[in-house]
Amino acid sequence: MPSVPVKRPRAAPRAAAASTAGVAPRVGFVSLGCPKALVDAERIVTQLRAEGYVISPSYQDSDLVVVNTCGFIDDAVRESLDAIGEALAENGKVIVTGCLGAKAGSEGGSLVAETHPSVLAVTGPHALEEVMGHVHTHLPRPHDPFVDLVPDGGVKLTPRHYAYLKISEGCNHRCSFCIIPSMRGDLVSRPIGEVVREAQALFKAGVKELLVISQDTSAYGVDIRYRTDFVDGRPVRTRMTELCRELGRVAQDHGAWIRLHYVYPYPHVDEVLELMAEGSVLPYLDVPFQHSHPEVLKRMKRPASGERNLERIQDWRKIVPALTVRSTFIAGFPGETEAHFEDLLAFLKEAELDRVGCFAYSPVEGATANDLDGALPDEVREDRRKRFMQVQQRISRRLLKRKVGSTQRVLIDAAGPEGAIGRSSADAPEIDGVVHIAPHPTLKAGAFVDVVIEASDAHDLFGAVAGADGAARGAASPASAQAPAPRKRAAARR
Repeated sequence: MPSVPVKRPRAAPRAAAASTAGVAPRVGFVSLGCPKALVDAERIVTQLRAEGYVISPSYQDSDLVVVNTCGFIDDAVRESLDAIGEALAENGKVIVTGCLGAKAGSEGGSLVAETHPSVLAVTGPHALEEVMGHVHTHLPRPHDPFVDLVPDGGVKLTPRHYAYLKISEGCNHRCSFCIIPSMRGDLVSRPIGEVVREAQALFKAGVKELLVISQDTSAYGVDIRYRTDFVDGRPVRTRMTELCRELGRVAQDHGAWIRLHYVYPYPHVDEVLELMAEGSVLPYLDVPFQHSHPEVLKRMKRPASGERNLERIQDWRKIVPALTVRSTFIAGFPGETEAHFEDLLAFLKEAELDRVGCFAYSPVEGATANDLDGALPDEVREDRRKRFMQVQQRISRRLLKRKVGSTQRVLIDAAGPEGAIGRSSADAPEIDGVVHIAPHPTLKAGAFVDVVIEASDAHDLFGAVAGADGAARGAASPASAQAPAPRKRAAARR
């Protein structure tokens, strides 16, 4: 494929000097390949210009060079490799992007990196954000008094030590009680490289826990057929397991947590359980079961049958015995009989889910469930919700009592003279329980601490800092613990 004619920087063979203080940094740009590659080049150049970089027409005046490559046929590969070699010889600082960046070498890694190991970075095509990230690393962008006020991780409305990471938008399911697809459309997954780069920025900004969210985390990448993207120059599929592995790697580098929400119980979730067993991801799954009886699930048009959910939970706990499973359910759905509801209670007792929320069914404007027969009176729906939560409260009280005497790793959310409130790996913010901790001088928001658990109730744990003098005598208790700041227990989310 012939290359698109783009003026290539030329200069005497020497490395470019660093930008002089007060002078805008200069980037040379070489673009090869088809019109699609040219459009990618235009986007990168546009972003460079928008951030204040100067596009240089020569190697000599460039602080670094970006080479946009083609890898479609052998001649294009050779031309691209030659262009990279020329840029290295003439300048010395080269970032490679484009199709050739996605091509594997004889040793299984990047062909570009194998041929030219001195390049600064390699990305594949359609990698605007990744290219800009590498440019920022090797050639800091010019100071902008307005843009520089925004932190790298963006402006967050959560406390500084935790943040939500949305990996996709929309949903392909058509649950009869839900109108999300009509509002947000079908599933649209973010490229895995983009998601991981956001996670890296958040961790660098001080985040200690990332909560992965979407409408269907298990379906991540389905809409783009698990398309390959690039993470730190490595080709990685846009898929749930690969995402958890990459996020876990970054989190471990920063001593942080990864927590998964909205995970449908599809078979490939077992792969993620292996990562939990390794400690890469918190042993916590938020799985929206909604009901247990197949007939009710069919009327709900749920994507996963309830017949094997007990077996799935048991299998998960064999892989990760410390696994926390939270879920949400709907009581009183149209057509739900007393037998259906008793089946749900039996499921709840056998499954022994750690964290559970339940809603009495309520019609939502635009939902197809509104047209179903068998609508139940309000008082029946509410009665079933209360009965459900009474059963779950007994289960929760029993499960939490088992943790008394154990030592739990806790992330502190708030601390004060009266003590602190934190969360263990079993507790997502606002929707699950908390750990009340007796006063200790080391307690501060955003810090991890080991806590000896000495009491529990139906929702929360109470304890003291491990190793603290008089810990056994000074632990917070259900009767005496006072929160250093008001805490809202939000309604369980779908």
